[in-house]
Amino acid sequence: MNKSDKIKQKLARMLVSAPKLSLALALILCAFLCAFVPKLAIDASTQTLLLENDKDLELWRDITKRYKIPNTLVIAYTPNSDLLSESSISTLAALSKDLAQIKGVKSVFSMLDAPLLLSSGLKFSDLLGTIPTLKDSNASKEAIKAEFLSSPFYKNSLVSSDFKTTALLLTLEPNPGYNEFIASITALENTLKNSENNATAKTLLKEQRAAFKAYRDELRIAEHEQITQIRQVIAKYNQNSQSRIPHQASSSQLFLGGINMIADDMIAFVRSDLATYGLATLLLCSLCLFIYYLQLRYVFLAIFICLVCVGVASGLFGLLGFEITVISSNYIALQLIITLSVVIHLINSYREFFRKKSSFSQKAIVYLALKERMSPCFFAIFTTIIGFISLVFSDIRPIISLGLMMSASITLSLIFSFWLFGSIMSLLSKKSVNTAFERYFSLTSLCAKIALNLRARKVVFAISALGLCVGLWGISKLSVENSFIGYFKENTDIYKGMELIDNKLGGTVPLDIIISFKKDKKEPRNSSLDDEFADEFASSDAAQYWFNERRMSVLKSVNEYLKNKEFIGSVNSLADLLEVGKELNEGRELDALALALIYSSLSGERRELILTPFVSIENDELHFSVRTLDSDPRLKRAEFLRTLQNELNELVGKDAQVKISGAMKLYTNMLDSLFSSQINSLGFVLLAFFATFWLIFASLRLAIIAICINILPLICVLGAMGLAGLSLDIMSITIGSISLGIGVDSAIHYIYRYKRELAHFKDSKKAIIASHASIGYALYYTSFAVFIGFGVMISSNFWPTIYFGALTDLVMFFMLASSLILLPSLLLSQSAYPANEKNKAKTTNAV
Repeated sequence: MNKSDKIKQKLARMLVSAPKLSLALALILCAFLCAFVPKLAIDASTQTLLLENDKDLELWRDITKRYKIPNTLVIAYTPNSDLLSESSISTLAALSKDLAQIKGVKSVFSMLDAPLLLSSGLKFSDLLGTIPTLKDSNASKEAIKAEFLSSPFYKNSLVSSDFKTTALLLTLEPNPGYNEFIASITALENTLKNSENNATAKTLLKEQRAAFKAYRDELRIAEHEQITQIRQVIAKYNQNSQSRIPHQASSSQLFLGGINMIADDMIAFVRSDLATYGLATLLLCSLCLFIYYLQLRYVFLAIFICLVCVGVASGLFGLLGFEITVISSNYIALQLIITLSVVIHLINSYREFFRKKSSFSQKAIVYLALKERMSPCFFAIFTTIIGFISLVFSDIRPIISLGLMMSASITLSLIFSFWLFGSIMSLLSKKSVNTAFERYFSLTSLCAKIALNLRARKVVFAISALGLCVGLWGISKLSVENSFIGYFKENTDIYKGMELIDNKLGGTVPLDIIISFKKDKKEPRNSSLDDEFADEFASSDAAQYWFNERRMSVLKSVNEYLKNKEFIGSVNSLADLLEVGKELNEGRELDALALALIYSSLSGERRELILTPFVSIENDELHFSVRTLDSDPRLKRAEFLRTLQNELNELVGKDAQVKISGAMKLYTNMLDSLFSSQINSLGFVLLAFFATFWLIFASLRLAIIAICINILPLICVLGAMGLAGLSLDIMSITIGSISLGIGVDSAIHYIYRYKRELAHFKDSKKAIIASHASIGYALYYTSFAVFIGFGVMISSNFWPTIYFGALTDLVMFFMLASSLILLPSLLLSQSAYPANEKNKAKTTNAV
């Protein structure tokens, strides 16, 4: 008896010898850890979908600070009458007033507040004075409407092109503390990179992270309350509109959009999914267990162990300060599935020993079941951990977190499954097992017949080869792509609001374009500046020289290019002022003198509205604020950004440098990084699996077979995605590592059993028949439980989760077929060739 067998015997004997004490210790530990479950927080903010080391993230933060880009929410308002009608204007005024009273809303900007420059008959010189708005303008409705539809400040941004929808822009109170924390933490992390032994920096970093988490949690509570109050106001006006016109489908509608709203809704979806996945998985798996075994003791035992394992893991994560994100919200369903798989193997092993050793005592049968399943379950969980731990190669914190959380949780599942199963079953009395399902369900025997038939085996190999070729062809067509609006179902308010804003109000996803001018030592002084304006420019000398022909030429050409670029909706820049100024200046373009005069003379509030967001004289930059049409299905974001960068570089030439940032850029960087990291991690996973298989099976051939039958289903599913035009996203891109980690369990359990039966029968065909009649049912039960568990995800409101569940189900289905048909076919084929004597001896003495 080798050392590992002795360890297995001791562990199994320890669990069954004192079951009451063992169970009591397990429950005490469970109760202790479960006390920390309430501390497990949810972090579904958009910050969790960013690369931590992305240079564009730092650029975006600098842009936001430099150009004072506020945090905003947008409300799209579509009244049932003309936008300029008395009822629409009064509703807009009342709505703005109610929204402005909400805590945290700094200001509300609507049609009522928009300066009317063109319709009021103003001249260029009037720009520095009082400008009328819709509230006090004497212009006709036709003139006002014409200005809203033609002004570069308002068209396709403040109002839709059909003049049926308008936007209310809610500027939220700034939270400077958030960026200050980020800057402080980043500085401390950089300090530690340069000096790992800096104890003071480590202590400060720990304190700063704790303080930041507390600050952020308070901030999110306030933001959630703010979003809730805004939605209550919107609901009130929507309800009032419908009550006034109950029979008209065209009653007024209001929809909310914005980054804060998306983050708040995602948190709500995560909470809902956590409850839905857990409850639905338990109920459906309970039904399956009862159908399999037709005995309630096994149903209650399995569900109890699953609940304990999830509670223990959740408590540990709460104790360690882990947070649930959009990506890691699946950990409960995943842990339930994997725990149930372990418990099913233990139950089936117990039932098999009960039938063979019916004269043995209950503790003896439980001991045999624990001992027999210990090695294959350990290696199955070990390979699953390898699959999940590969996620730490990502640069995205939630992906890393999912890998660490799942690795820890399934380790706990393995420990507590054996611990609780051994303790509880040892305390229960012996009871005859019901084998009706095994007797009447012939799937496994059918799979065995296919594998044993030589002609059928050839068909299996041909189909597998065809699937491999088609899969590889499909993979070549895969792309990494997803839209923000595509995350949500069409019947959700978040989708409806984003679609309306995207299609009618200039787009949803922001993009920032910076043109940095290179220093020109020979840059001439503006010749158009006369001595009579010296006083106006005394306090702003830089403005005298900055607005020159060179910079204005670049401004106009870039602005014109962006407005004609496909997939770009709203474009805001300094060029808007030039366009309006030209009309006010009787058709003459504003020269450098006029621009410098405006820059120097505008009040602070008006400068922040017209100039500050678009020009930085101190940094010699122009800023273009762009919104993209996220809902356009033709938009390929990575390709679009590459083309945009190249064409802008060519347009501005050597005089300036182009920088692109914003939400689309950051998100695209994240997906590209995730794709490359997963490709690299899959290589690591396959090598680790191969080494593990070679170690535990002591056979190069078996290791190769085990790898092949697990790679093929994954290739087929990824290829099917490519051929169907489905793109990889934040969830489906992790399918490879996760499905391989879970799927290899079947191969390990089957090959273990096959080697055991081969040592007994000395005949491959008999070993296949015996393996299908025993472990084959366990594989079917566990695979179906996995299928049910991932299938529950289809009920989510979050499309990446839906696709993840459906595609993983497809992988699991193929992996079950691969384990029950392709694997035995390959085992029979390889047994036809003589192995060396060393491998024969190892096979005979295995297990």
